[in-house]
Amino acid sequence: MKKIKVGVLGGYRGTSMINYSKQANNVELVAICDKSQEVLERQKENLKGENIAFYDNFEDFIKHDMDAVVLANYANEHAPFAIKCLKAGKHVFSEVLPVQTMKEAVELIETIEQTGLVYAYGENYCYMPGPYEMRKLYREGKIGEFEYGEGEYVHNCGPIWHSITYGEENHWRNNMYATFYCTHSIGPLIHITGLRPVSVTGFESKMIKRHLDVGSKSGQFGIEMIELENGGIIKSIHGGLYKDSIWYSVYGSKGRMETAREDARAGGVHVIYVNSDKEECDYASGELVSYNPKNEQAAAAFGHGGSDFYSMYNFIEKILGNDEADTIDIYEALDMFLPGMFAYRSVLNGGIPMEIPNLRNKEEREKYRNDVMCTDPEVAGDQYIPVFSKGNPEIDPAVYEKMRLMWEKESGANSGYTRAAFKQGSKTN
Repeated sequence: MKKIKVGVLGGYRGTSMINYSKQANNVELVAICDKSQEVLERQKENLKGENIAFYDNFEDFIKHDMDAVVLANYANEHAPFAIKCLKAGKHVFSEVLPVQTMKEAVELIETIEQTGLVYAYGENYCYMPGPYEMRKLYREGKIGEFEYGEGEYVHNCGPIWHSITYGEENHWRNNMYATFYCTHSIGPLIHITGLRPVSVTGFESKMIKRHLDVGSKSGQFGIEMIELENGGIIKSIHGGLYKDSIWYSVYGSKGRMETAREDARAGGVHVIYVNSDKEECDYASGELVSYNPKNEQAAAAFGHGGSDFYSMYNFIEKILGNDEADTIDIYEALDMFLPGMFAYRSVLNGGIPMEIPNLRNKEEREKYRNDVMCTDPEVAGDQYIPVFSKGNPEIDPAVYEKMRLMWEKESGANSGYTRAAFKQGSKTN
């Protein structure tokens, strides 16, 4: 079997992709790039005896003889690296999120179209066993036409905020608006139905002391109410409510299906319940499901319900020419992300519905070719928008110093490894 030569940019989140490459028979890991020598030394130890090149700068890394690059850098900095990789002739697997601005979206789409290379968006929650089984049943028509659905990705990161922001005031997590990190909740519903979002109304929660105390400048959580092209409605919620939740439900014209609630302790995203017309579906509700029994054992060692395995597996299969490989292309990736972007524009405009552009249509791209509106002042310039709709809160610098000291105390001798790995995106170009 031909092996695809893969390089990984970012040595922390990229570890999952590195581990896939170590065990898969269709991949050869050939290069790892990270600015930090500590990261590189840790990976050298992890991969002792393997013939792998290590780089501390992106410019040299991208010249390496490889077929594809995994982007595991900062969540708001994937698009510029994806464009560089594609122009260098490399297929791209991009971690969440796909872009930060509409200008990046237009440029990335056009680069993919011009190069004809594979771009796969790594929205791993789509490949969790429950949502993926729901996709299969929906595509078989078991619950009829989509009418309503809900997606939840609630993750209280407060207790680990120092570990993922390192006390840096300008860290992207401290500066993301409430509806920014939206594809874990929206993505699986888009992937289940295959329907395009056409409009969105956004909601931003209040500012809370628990967030301010760790340095976060946004609302506690965001909500998107999304209309799909067939008239169906999605409710998406994500953010930092106190108790975590991952849950999906789909209502159709002939039935309903949902994953198990975490509090039920019934298997979570590994279990789905189906209530459908008997003549349409004899599915045994409440049973454990597997994305793909053939790969179940291999996937079991990977995070997020094994979904980290399947997102990479499909990417490599797509490059190898398998037309059945289920990857998320750039158009679907933006169908998952743009509702969150335009939901915040809805918030900023008083809660009015916002049309979601279909960037598959070239004529719709022109309006956004120079649209850099975002919460990163270096990128946005005079199109800068606040992290919170009522204005950025003033946070005492002592809060970030406290987070930094907590991080250094916790990480000890390994602080350089983890911190530098997360910072890969902003430090290599």
